[in-house]
Amino acid sequence: MKFKILTLFPEIIEGFFSSSIMAKAVERGLIEYEILNIRDYALDKHKKCDDYPFGGGAGMVLKAEPLALALDSIKAKDKTVIFPTPSGVKYTQQLAEQFSKESEIVLVCGRYEGIDQRVIDEYVDHEVSIGDYVISSGEISSLVVIDSIYRLCDGVITKESLEEESFQGKYLEYPHYTRPAEFRGLKVPDVLLSGNHRVIEEWRCKKRYEKTLNNRPDLLKD
Repeated sequence: MKFKILTLFPEIIEGFFSSSIMAKAVERGLIEYEILNIRDYALDKHKKCDDYPFGGGAGMVLKAEPLALALDSIKAKDKTVIFPTPSGVKYTQQLAEQFSKESEIVLVCGRYEGIDQRVIDEYVDHEVSIGDYVISSGEISSLVVIDSIYRLCDGVITKESLEEESFQGKYLEYPHYTRPAEFRGLKVPDVLLSGNHRVIEEWRCKKRYEKTLNNRPDLLKD
């Protein structure tokens, strides 16, 4: 899997790819990435990448020219281009699984009031929203999308670890406990110490249902 990320702040992206599980995936050759600084494609001597919106209004908009030149430099029209934005479709585990089957993905990190619509019309395949809220950094939302995708790629995380996670099926994940068996007077449920795998599995199924019912009843509507 290859990721190409267009951003005004490359340092935010770089730290993610050089840390933790992602760093190991890159080292093993499972994941490749390229960070493109949008300012490198600005046309004026001041490297200006934003301007006031036509029609008035607050804030600034990322200009079309540097974004388009950056996208052209990586032949983005031949690749899957994702733009995380609050006005996109709801981002889900199902979309993450769909994207994980691609060989190469381009992400455009927005800033300010967003990016020129003409770039979206010409290059973007998917506008996705990571939640019903607004954040200032398109880098953070792009990293959320990247993190949800790369962990599904073969060899990054064991298949067993993925199978029982939240949103695999319609239930959320069951509670987890580790040593010590007692912490500040709170004990690990006896069933998890029983060694009876059938009973443990039944307990976990029950807890998955209870947690889903309490936290996300919308997942049970069918």
